[in-house]
Amino acid sequence: MSASTTANLRHDWSLAEVKALFVQPFNDLLFQAQTVHRAHFDANRVQVSTLLSIKTGACPEDCKYCPQSGHYNTGLDKEKLLEVQKVLEEAARAKAIGSTRFCMGAAWKHPSAKDMPYVLEMVKGVKAMGLETCMTLGRLDQDQTQALAQAGLDYYNHNLDTSPEFYGSIITTRTYSERLQTLAYVRDSGMKICSGGILGMGESLDDRANLLIQLANLPEHPESVPINMLVKVAGTPLENAEDVDPFDFIRMLAVARIMMPQSHVRLSAGREAMNEQMQALAFLAGANSIFYGDKLLTTANPQADKDMQLFARLGIQPEAREEHADEVHQAAIEQALVEQKSSEQFYNAAV
Repeated sequence: MSASTTANLRHDWSLAEVKALFVQPFNDLLFQAQTVHRAHFDANRVQVSTLLSIKTGACPEDCKYCPQSGHYNTGLDKEKLLEVQKVLEEAARAKAIGSTRFCMGAAWKHPSAKDMPYVLEMVKGVKAMGLETCMTLGRLDQDQTQALAQAGLDYYNHNLDTSPEFYGSIITTRTYSERLQTLAYVRDSGMKICSGGILGMGESLDDRANLLIQLANLPEHPESVPINMLVKVAGTPLENAEDVDPFDFIRMLAVARIMMPQSHVRLSAGREAMNEQMQALAFLAGANSIFYGDKLLTTANPQADKDMQLFARLGIQPEAREEHADEVHQAAIEQALVEQKSSEQFYNAAV
C-alpha cells in the first residue's frame, strides 16, 4: 500500500457525515459505494471463507443474540474443544471446496492456559496448508495475542457488535473498552483485524452509524468487516426482534464500503434468509467476502454449490488462493500432529 493511498483513508468520521450517507437516495448511495469499490478491488471477485466452531456452547457471556450463551436455554448441544486432527481435516475440506480462509471460533469469554497449546497447533496446521487463518476466541491478553501471532495467525475476529451507546442493552458481561483493548493488542502484534457488527437487535440508525464510526476511526481500518443480520434463535432474548428491512441492510454494507474502502466487507450471518436478488445487491453495494459452506458456527448458511451457482449467474469469481503441492500439505499436517502429541504429553506430565 502506497503512502499516498494510505493518506487518503479517513479516520475522522463524524456522526452527521455518516448519517448523511445513510439517508441519501438508494441509487446514489449504491453508485457511490460501487465507485469506491472499483477503485480498490476487482468488482467481480469475492473472498471466500469457511467458519468452524472448534468449541460450542456454555459460553459465560450473556450476549442476547447468541445461542451459545450459557445464560439461555436454546437446546444447543455443548461440545468440548475439538481435537487438532479433526480441525485440520475440516480445513482440508474447506480448501477443497474453494475457501481461501479458514476461521475457527470458540465459545469462550477468553482462552484458558490449558487450551492455548491446542489452539496454537490448529493455527500452525491450517496455515501450513496454504490457507489464511482466522480465530475468534473471546478476549485476549497481550501474551496470548503474541503467541497467536507467532504461531502464524493471520486474522483475529473480535466484533464490536453495535455502538458504544447501545452495547449495554445487548451485553453486560464484557465491556466495550475490553473489546477495543483486544483489538489494540491484535493490531500491535502484527495480526490483521476482523471486526464488525450485527443489525436487527433493536438498534437505531445512530447506533448503526456509530458502530461504523468506531471501526473506521481506529488507527488502522480492520482488514475484514463482517456485517451480520441477526439470526433469531428461540430461547434468546432477541428471538422476537423486528426483522431488518432488506434495503436498510444493503445501505449498511454500502456505507461500510465507502468509509473503509480497502477493507473486505463481509456478507456474513443471516445470508440464509436472503434471496439471490438481495445478495446480488449486496455485492453491488461493495460486499466482497462471504462465509462458504452449510453452517456458521451454529446457524445455517447457504450450501456451497448454491453459492457457486449464484456466482456463475453474476459472473463473480472467488478470489485466488495461493496453492502448495499436496506433499507440502501432507507434511504440514503430519508436523502439526506431531507437535500436538508433544503438547499433550507435556500437559499430561504437568498435571
